[in-house]
Amino acid sequence: MSFQPNPGDEVVINDIAYTIGQHPAAPGLAYAQAGRQGIVYQLLPRNASLHGAKALKVFFPKFRIPAMVYQSEHMESYSELPGLQVCKRDVLTPERNGALIGKHPDLLYAVLMPWVQGQTWFDVISDQRQLTAEESLKLARALAGTGSAMEQRGLAHCDMSAPNVMIPFFSEVENLGKTSAVELVDVEQMYGSKMDRPDALLAGSPGYAAHRTVHSGLWSSYADRFAGAVIIAEMLSWSDPVIVEKAWGESYFDQHEMQTVSERYYAMRESLEKRWGSKLSDLFIRAWESHDLSSCPTFGEWYVALAAVDVDQANAAAAVTSEEEAANPSEADVNLKKSSEPVSEPVNTQDGNRPQTPHSPDQEAVVNRLFLQARALEDEDKPAAALEVYRSLYHFIPHNSAMQMEVEAAIKELDAKLNPKEDTDKPVPVPFYRSKKFMISSAVLIVLLAGGVPTVKILADQAEVKQKEQQEATRLADIKAAEEAEAAKAAALKQQEEQEKQKAAEAAKLDAEEKKKLAEAKQKEAEAKKKEEERKALQAKYDKQAKYEAYLVKQEQQKKEAAKRAQQEKYDKQAKYEAYLVWKKENDAKLAKQEAERKAAAEVKRQQEIAQKAALKKKRAQNVVTLIAHYNKTYNAQKGRKIENAEAYARDFKNLYNTDASYFKGVGKVAARMSAINKFLSNTSYTLPNL
Repeated sequence: MSFQPNPGDEVVINDIAYTIGQHPAAPGLAYAQAGRQGIVYQLLPRNASLHGAKALKVFFPKFRIPAMVYQSEHMESYSELPGLQVCKRDVLTPERNGALIGKHPDLLYAVLMPWVQGQTWFDVISDQRQLTAEESLKLARALAGTGSAMEQRGLAHCDMSAPNVMIPFFSEVENLGKTSAVELVDVEQMYGSKMDRPDALLAGSPGYAAHRTVHSGLWSSYADRFAGAVIIAEMLSWSDPVIVEKAWGESYFDQHEMQTVSERYYAMRESLEKRWGSKLSDLFIRAWESHDLSSCPTFGEWYVALAAVDVDQANAAAAVTSEEEAANPSEADVNLKKSSEPVSEPVNTQDGNRPQTPHSPDQEAVVNRLFLQARALEDEDKPAAALEVYRSLYHFIPHNSAMQMEVEAAIKELDAKLNPKEDTDKPVPVPFYRSKKFMISSAVLIVLLAGGVPTVKILADQAEVKQKEQQEATRLADIKAAEEAEAAKAAALKQQEEQEKQKAAEAAKLDAEEKKKLAEAKQKEAEAKKKEEERKALQAKYDKQAKYEAYLVKQEQQKKEAAKRAQQEKYDKQAKYEAYLVWKKENDAKLAKQEAERKAAAEVKRQQEIAQKAALKKKRAQNVVTLIAHYNKTYNAQKGRKIENAEAYARDFKNLYNTDASYFKGVGKVAARMSAINKFLSNTSYTLPNL
C-alpha cells in the first residue's frame, strides 16, 4: 500500500510513535513538501510539540538507494556544524523497520531527520520580501560561515539553491536550540572524501548554476562556490528595493543571463559596491567572470570580507540614495529619454556598416542603462571597467547612429589611455664628439694653442737678441730671406693642391648626382609597385566586406527565424501549461469533493458506532439489574420453600446470563451468583448464599 497519510495518522518508527502534522495553510491535508528526489512529511511527537518535530523524506523509486545507509552514517558527524542539522539522519531499513515497510513499501530507505522551521530563501524571493540591512548581513554571514566550515572539511552540498536554503531566522516558532540563522536541506548529493558518488548527478538549479557547467553533473569540493556567491550576493542586495523589484521571479537572475553582461548584473554589482564596499563587489565580479568553479572565491574569503563590513555603511548608502532620488526624481528619466531618442542616418555601405535593425523597447532600455553605467564609470575614474562596458554595449547599438560614433570615440580614447604607444619621434642621441658644444670648444682650444706657440718663441728670441744683438744680425737677415723663399714655395704647392681637390670634388659631385638619379628611378618603380599592391588589397577587402555583409544578412534572417520558432514554442508551452492548470484545478476540486464525501461517510459511520455502543451499554446495564432481580427472586423462593418457583427463576437467570457471559463475568458479583445458580439447579437442596 502506498504511503498517503492523513493529518493525525500515527506512524511508529524505531518504537517511537509520531503523528502526521497538518498543513498550516490547508486544514485537512498532511503537511508535505515535494522536492526533486521525494516528498517530505512532518511528524509530530505525541505531545504535538513543534520543537520535537521530525521530517520523514520518502524518496521516489529512482532515488531509493541502499547506499543511503552508509552515506547517512558518515553524515551524522557533520550535524554538529552550523547549518547542517539535517545530517543527523536515520534510514528506514528492512532489518529494523520490516513491518512498517511491509505495510508501506514506499518507505524503503526513507530518511528520518530533524524538521527545520522557517521559510526557504525561495519563499523570500518569490514573495519579494525586502530585508533590513541587519537581516541581510546576518543571513549572508551565516551562509558564508556554513560554507567555510564545509570547505575546511572537504564537503560540498552540490545543489545549493534558493529552495534548499532554509531560514529559521524568520521562523514564528521560538528557537529553543542552537539552530543557525541559515540551514541547508536536501543533502543527499553531498560531496565528501568518504562519500560514494551518486548514480544520478544534478546539474544545479536554474538561476544559480554556472552556464559553463550547467550541462554536466556537479560533484566536487568546488561545486558550491558559484551558487553560494550568487545567494550571498542576493542576501546582501535584498535590502535594496531596486534589486527586489528587478528580480526575475523565483531567483534574481534568469538562467539564460548567467555569467553574461546584463542589466541585472550591473545593478547588483553597483548595489553591492555602494552599500557594502568594493571588497564584496570584487568577490562577486570574480565569481561571475570565472571560467571554472575552482577560480571562484572561497566561502572563507566571503566570510572575512563580511566580518569587516559595517551595517551602518549600508544604512547610510540607502539614506543617501533615497535623498538623491527625492532631490532629483526625474533626472535619470530625462537622461534616459535623451539617450534613447532614435537617430536615423543614411547607411554608408562603403564603410562596411550593417543596415540598422529595429530594437525592442526592452533592448533599448538595456542599451541606455549600459551607456549611462559606462559614463558613470568614466566619471569615477575607472577606465578599464568603462572600456569593458563600452565594448559590450557596442554590439547592441544601432549602426551609423550618433550613439555608435560616440561609443567608438570613447573606446578609442580609453584604449589609448590604458595602452599608450611609445613615442617614435624622439631625437636620436648624438655622440659627444659630434656635438656642437664639443666642436666649438675644440676650435677655441686649437686657436689658443696656435696663438701661444709664436708668443713664447718671440719672447725667447727677444731675450737672446738682447744678449747677442750684434753677432746675430747678419744671420737673422739670411734666415728671414730663406723663410720667405720657403713660404713662397709652400704657397705655390698649396695652390696646386687646392686645384686638385677642386677637380676631385667636382668629379665626386657628378658621381653623386648620377647615383641620386638612379636611386630616384628605383624609388619611383617601387612606389608604383606598392600602389598596385595596395589597389589589389583594397579590392580584396571590398570583396571580403561584400561577402561579410551577405553573411550578416543571412545570420540576421536565421536569428529572426529562430526567435520566431522560440516564441511559437513558448506560446505552445504556455497553452499546454494553462490547459494543465485547468485540468489540475478540476482534478483537485474533484479529489477534494471525494475526500469530503469520504470523511462525511466516515463521520456518519462513527456516529452510528457510537450510538450502537451507547445502546449496548444501556442494555447491558438493564440486564445486570434483571439478573440481580432473578437471583433475588430465586433466593426468596427457596427461603419460602417454593422450590419450583425458585428453579424457574434460576433458569431465567442462567438463560439471560448466557446471552452475554463474557461481559457479565467481569461485572461485580454476577459471576458468583451464576456459580451459585448452577449449584442450585444441579442440587435443589443446595442453599443459595445471600449475595
